[in-house]
Amino acid sequence: MKSRGKPKWKTVAAAAIALTIMPLSLSGAGGASPPKHLTLWYKQPAKKWMTEALPIGNGSLGAMIFGGLDTERIQFNEDSLWTGDENPSGNYKTMGAYQTFGDVTIELSGGQGDCRHYRRQLNIHEAVAGVTYTAGGVRYRREYFASYPDQVMVFRLTADRPGRYTGAVRLTDAHEATIAAAEGRLTASGALKNGLAYEAQVLLVNEGGRVQAADGAIRFRNAHGLTIILAAGTNYANRHEQKWRGPHPHERLTRQVGAAAAKPYETLRARHVKDYQHLFSRVALDVGRTEEQVAALPTDERLAAYGPGGKDPELETLFFQFGRYLLIACSRPGSLPANLQGLWNDKNNPPWHADYHTNINIQMNYWPAEPANLPECHEPLLAMIEGLREPSRTATRAAREFGDARGWAVRTSHNIYGGHGWKWNKPGSAWYARHLWEHYAFGQDKTYLRKMAYPVLKEICEFWQDRLKRREDGTLVVAGGWSPEHGPTEDGVSYDQQIVYDLFTNTLEAADALGTERQHRDRISAMRDRLLAPRIGKWGQLQEWETDRDDPNDHHRHVSHMFAVFPGRQISPTATPELSAAAAKSLEARGSQGDVGWSNAWKTALWARLLDGERAYGYYARLLGRNAFPNFFNACWPGRVFQIDGNFGGTAAVCDMLLQSHAGEIHLLPALPKAWTTGSVKGLRARGGFEVDIEWKDGRLTEATLRSTLGRALRVRYGDKVTDFQTQAGNALRLDGALKP
Repeated sequence: MKSRGKPKWKTVAAAAIALTIMPLSLSGAGGASPPKHLTLWYKQPAKKWMTEALPIGNGSLGAMIFGGLDTERIQFNEDSLWTGDENPSGNYKTMGAYQTFGDVTIELSGGQGDCRHYRRQLNIHEAVAGVTYTAGGVRYRREYFASYPDQVMVFRLTADRPGRYTGAVRLTDAHEATIAAAEGRLTASGALKNGLAYEAQVLLVNEGGRVQAADGAIRFRNAHGLTIILAAGTNYANRHEQKWRGPHPHERLTRQVGAAAAKPYETLRARHVKDYQHLFSRVALDVGRTEEQVAALPTDERLAAYGPGGKDPELETLFFQFGRYLLIACSRPGSLPANLQGLWNDKNNPPWHADYHTNINIQMNYWPAEPANLPECHEPLLAMIEGLREPSRTATRAAREFGDARGWAVRTSHNIYGGHGWKWNKPGSAWYARHLWEHYAFGQDKTYLRKMAYPVLKEICEFWQDRLKRREDGTLVVAGGWSPEHGPTEDGVSYDQQIVYDLFTNTLEAADALGTERQHRDRISAMRDRLLAPRIGKWGQLQEWETDRDDPNDHHRHVSHMFAVFPGRQISPTATPELSAAAAKSLEARGSQGDVGWSNAWKTALWARLLDGERAYGYYARLLGRNAFPNFFNACWPGRVFQIDGNFGGTAAVCDMLLQSHAGEIHLLPALPKAWTTGSVKGLRARGGFEVDIEWKDGRLTEATLRSTLGRALRVRYGDKVTDFQTQAGNALRLDGALKP
């Protein structure tokens, strides 16, 4: 309910809740300037949410910052605010959708719009957004960040003269909840039609001046500075047995806001930066220097002028690191996994419901998690897969076409309640299972493999043991397949076959690593050997279907029959050169028509796996030059729809251009393009428990350092040279350009 009675102005002493009065510096807590090549910046406020506003997030809580002058809009989300329910019938219309939560609006009086030297920026080195400008001879500063350790978002406004802030803070709820205002706090509390309870709390701390809370707003007068703390949440729980519900969020949010308010601002900021940099600073990339006059341009102008081939290598580095920034911002332990828009959404009916698409999109979101050294950010997806098991079993058993098959499958889309949407994507659960395997392949945690990953791998293998069709010659085929969004068929679909092959291969290696279930392992091995194998068609292409009917003039955005190249490992230039050449033929024919962002990202990774650095770089340049909005969000369709998988896919593809480890060896600089003639990368991860630094000059490897967590035999490749080593746990192996220690 709204506050009643005549409001009174009051002073809230900053010292009472330990928020210090300090001028704010956009150069960082320590005073050092942020790395220019890790900062997005602009000369004007954002007008459009999708293309211009800047994202911040702490995994579950995110916001888009506009940087307005007289009115600042901060649109925010919480990742579990979903309509829909657990619906096994596969009704896409009733599956529900990810919702926007609301807006925090800061209204400022006193001629803020008449300003000079305006700058809006996002420093991804510290995960802090900021605005600075001068108006009426006063220098104004703002900072915005989303803290994982404190589970709040913090917005800070200061000026270099006292008493300059007069205005109001308002909280708008996207589902029309009543806003209560009292004691410097705004609260919106309500419930969706599916019964999901939600709440947001905004606390305003003024430094000097007076505040008044009433009528759904907090008004402030003559304040020296403002600190705004925002927390939001729901009663969602990733627990099928609890019907996806936990306690009401009110007490938790009240504690979070109160605990944050009890810390000095600089402490909040320092805790946030330390936590974020623990992840972000693991990887550094240098692919060359941009000319000074180009590097000095605002990001939107640089992007408009971008040309591949070395004209702006620091922008290419920034885009790579921006993908890592986004994954940290929208996927942390305890949060839900990144959806089609990651965490950020300003609609209650977003494109494709901002759901989880299993025919490549959510998987692409997590391609960079392991190689780009963010394994903790992988955990929300792994937790969701675990949570999906029981509702997916129910949905699978309810589908007549699966008969009495054990295990489970998923549809092409689903929500956070295990509710299924559009069309069965039969091998989708097997694709999910590869993420469980990859987390082990990079990290080598056998306890995790035994307790979490292997049971899921085995269960999904059982589904395919029961579902594969045996032909008279003994060949095993996935019957009634469908190449995603491209066409069904009664004969074999390469996409299906390749994913089942990948599932069986990963399960075999998991069983070998654990030394367990030998009989089951041998059955899976025999079945894998009888799977319908990839085929080369009449024009030299890798066939998409068993029937040789691929059209060389078909430029469909999906290249699903390339799964075996990337992210799978069934086809590689060293092990299967003829199939690799056929894959290249198909990839050439598909072309780049339409410039769909995630498709360009996938093609970047595919060309990298085929060891063609020039073509890989060409698609990466297309992804940046044609699919990146001014705020670097990825365009699924050119200029029309935001979809975050292209950001993540591009980052993962760059990792594979510089380091590959899927073929039983660590391959250094497998697809280095001429545009990146001299550079270095530090902190990439390789399968087997390795972390790798690489330096190169004039297109040639000069030095590599490989750090082993476990100490095991290692094969290293550079070009045609292959060398074997025995590593020691915790030690570094340094190699020169000839792979000599």
